[in-house]
Amino acid sequence: MKRLLLIASLIVLSTNIVLSTDAVAADQPNVIVIFIDDMGYGDVGFNGATGPKTPNLDRMATEGMKFTDFYVGCAVCSGSRTALLTGAHYRRLSMNAVLFPNSSAGLHPDEVTIAEMLKDAGYATKCVGKWHLGHLPPCLPTMQGFQSYYGVPYSNDMWIDPANKLAKDLVLREGLTLDEVKAGHRKRNSVPLMRDDEVIEYPADQSTLTKRYTEESIRFINANKDGPFFLYLPHTMVHLPLAVSEKFKNRTGKLIWDAIEEVDWSVGEILKAVAAAGIDENTLVIFTSDNGAAVGSSLPLRAKKGSVYDGGIREPTLMRWPGRIPAGSVCREVAASIDVLPTLAKLAGGKLSGRKIDGHDIWPLMSGVKDAKSPHQTYCLMHGPGTVRSGKWKFYPWPEGKGGRRDAARTKPSPDPVQLYDTVADISETTNVAAKYPDVVKRLHAAYDAHIAEIKANKRPTAKLIRP
Repeated sequence: MKRLLLIASLIVLSTNIVLSTDAVAADQPNVIVIFIDDMGYGDVGFNGATGPKTPNLDRMATEGMKFTDFYVGCAVCSGSRTALLTGAHYRRLSMNAVLFPNSSAGLHPDEVTIAEMLKDAGYATKCVGKWHLGHLPPCLPTMQGFQSYYGVPYSNDMWIDPANKLAKDLVLREGLTLDEVKAGHRKRNSVPLMRDDEVIEYPADQSTLTKRYTEESIRFINANKDGPFFLYLPHTMVHLPLAVSEKFKNRTGKLIWDAIEEVDWSVGEILKAVAAAGIDENTLVIFTSDNGAAVGSSLPLRAKKGSVYDGGIREPTLMRWPGRIPAGSVCREVAASIDVLPTLAKLAGGKLSGRKIDGHDIWPLMSGVKDAKSPHQTYCLMHGPGTVRSGKWKFYPWPEGKGGRRDAARTKPSPDPVQLYDTVADISETTNVAAKYPDVVKRLHAAYDAHIAEIKANKRPTAKLIRP
């Protein structure tokens, strides 16, 4: 009798374990991260843009949450992508702010990306678009947790590296021959299009990239609608050189606005595909940009791409998950791209690697928990001359006039040796109040110095790119 009771208990226990596992799997949201290149804070309707029309993004804002104070991890390309995908500051991982086709290093495969974490949690994973974390082994997307890849390996103003593997059915354009490509053809703005680890088209037809990325993404969504899946869609646009498909040519009178409107169309098509697949209520969509505007507008923020003033690193950001993220809501707390990985780990039941990262779980902010506060008492960036954001304060441990060519200061520079701005009262950072608040300056300067010391003491290496 005791034996029968033991067997019955084991059956019930095993059934409960299976049901519990299934319940966790059923709760895992599909995740889509749309990462625009060089789109500024003022390039979108939901932040007040009046030039380009962004109806799909504006609708996404009414159906989800707008983040007004969302920061990326670098004011340019590779550093920003590193921070997003690893949850760690790019300087901690010894990454260059920008990689080139002749760079010798890339993101170390020992670092755990969002894709690796989610793949281990049972997700299908795909990257569609600009990679820019190392275009050769062992740093390609398919070696960093993505089961498949389709896109341009770095910025579209660069050139091809003849070390990349060429597909047997490679499509050559603009009259080029295979021998010319193998010999090391080099021309700016002529970049390869890759599938997985092979070049399939050279030079890529950039006018169709936004459209083709969108179509590739929709195919992935439809093939994996039974989920869970992770789609990372880092668009090539609106980085220079700008290009749009026929449908969007000469639409607004400005090429940058045409490109913004095509990206907005792409977002609309992705959301439509999610709804048509019947997975709207189980899909989290995150939209943001890698850095401030290069061509478009970062207004009302100060400066543009490349600067650590807010116009370079504070990005237009939306998060949508019907029924889980309150519709039409606004988060004014400081959050950052480094927070995406730990937050997704919580939502998907993923495991963090145990390696030191810098992000925090921001689900309380995303889900609209009453009185939820930023997990960042100070958010420090070592990019360029450095900066610290803490609550409403933005601190720079250097004097005005050192911000670089993209600093668009609209007032006479202050003579103070450091800068402090009240970003609530002065969103454009025009009035340096460092002299008025010496205690705040002292606290934030100490936080920045401590951040530098900690990063330098705990840096991890990049990986050497393998060239045949």
